[in-house]
Amino acid sequence: MPKLAIQEALLPGITLPQRLQCAAALGISAVEFPAAGLDGRIDEVDAALAAAGISACGISMGARDGWLAADIKTRDAAADALRRALTGALDLGADYVAFVPHYGKGDLPDLSPAASPRDLQRELLIWLLRGASDLAAAMDAALAMLPVNRYESAFLTRLDAAASLRQAAGDHPNIRLAASTFHAALEEPDLLASLRAHAAALSALYLADSNSRLPGEGYLPFAALGEMLAAKSYSGWLVLGGGGMPSAAPTAAALSDCLAFLRRCGLC
Repeated sequence: MPKLAIQEALLPGITLPQRLQCAAALGISAVEFPAAGLDGRIDEVDAALAAAGISACGISMGARDGWLAADIKTRDAAADALRRALTGALDLGADYVAFVPHYGKGDLPDLSPAASPRDLQRELLIWLLRGASDLAAAMDAALAMLPVNRYESAFLTRLDAAASLRQAAGDHPNIRLAASTFHAALEEPDLLASLRAHAAALSALYLADSNSRLPGEGYLPFAALGEMLAAKSYSGWLVLGGGGMPSAAPTAAALSDCLAFLRRCGLC
């Protein structure tokens, strides 16, 4: 049975303990935390998790990028942020750090015929993955690449491309993939076939409906997804969220309705 988690931003409550207690009351066993600002709240998060009796499943880099920027200082700062997130994962006992390699179009030069901007982006990402793979292993966490839709990134939008980059970086066991049902539905030729093909490489599968809201509020085939994941014996994390940042957290009642829907779909 997949393990169900939720992004912190989707939990109602004013304080962190209130949000984590809400997750526990709903029967959610783990929470994914944003990397932004995490350095200064490790002790707070650790204490709140222990009090609620739940765990941290992973860390999300969110909208952070810069790994494929033309400016070396920007790249170095982004790589340092990734290293700090991996350290945070170790401190919290989280399984993965999820990141989108690049947002937008990019600013690398066109060196054709020697190399296009996309060729340079690919080489920079392979270099990043190779350099971070041993650190990820030392921190006992996976580094998971997350493709997003074409309106958010011109670089990595499909799982096949992410898998190719993973292979080019040496197929290190701590370099993994993440996927979002919302983004994949926009980009993959066949949502279920693509997720089936890459299920074994996923550290996290984000569950967001066609409108980026909670599962059950759009039209994506979550019942068929549940059947497919069961057939694949998927044992990674299923994480509520991963569509777009909500303007406000859903109510506890809305989350409870969503969980009832996911149970009917065999997803929790």
